[in-house]
Amino acid sequence: MMNNSDAIHFETRVPIREVMRSHPTTVDVGETVARAAQTMCRDEVGSCIVLQNSLPIGIVTEEDINCKVVAKDVKPGSVRVDGIMSTPLITIGADKMVGDAVAMMVKHRVRRLPVVENQRVIGIVTVRDILTVAAEVNELLADLIEINREEEYTMGVCDRCGNMSDDLSRVDNLMLCHACREEEQLL
Repeated sequence: MMNNSDAIHFETRVPIREVMRSHPTTVDVGETVARAAQTMCRDEVGSCIVLQNSLPIGIVTEEDINCKVVAKDVKPGSVRVDGIMSTPLITIGADKMVGDAVAMMVKHRVRRLPVVENQRVIGIVTVRDILTVAAEVNELLADLIEINREEEYTMGVCDRCGNMSDDLSRVDNLMLCHACREEEQLL
């Protein structure tokens, strides 16, 4: 039987490649904040990775734009992304697992990790991506647990009628004989 630590271990062994979004939104280091915002809106994302000579050097998020440009009433077309981007860029290798990504996010207090392979960005993984996978895995585990419960037959005394039975099965934490299970289904 799996306990909670087994479920967590199972989830964390999912490869990053399975949860990352390929072809993340990028912007060149010389672009304006306005251009970065337009690109993010086009791709319906909350961040873009800043590239210099095709290599990742930083990230611009909605929060960077709001706090460093909009809140200061600065015109987005007059500010370059390298003036507001978050650096150093925290990245994760494409060969890592979800557990590695979670550990890095917690350690560095970031919600997004560009995924790199040979120094090139090939994807991005976010907290939301990881939580979605965790929820899916938990649903699958719950289904497996339920199936396991349904196949649990044993001998003993029925909790409802008190009769001996060699066909007891758990229903709502009660061990019921065949007749009481059928009666339960009719209710």
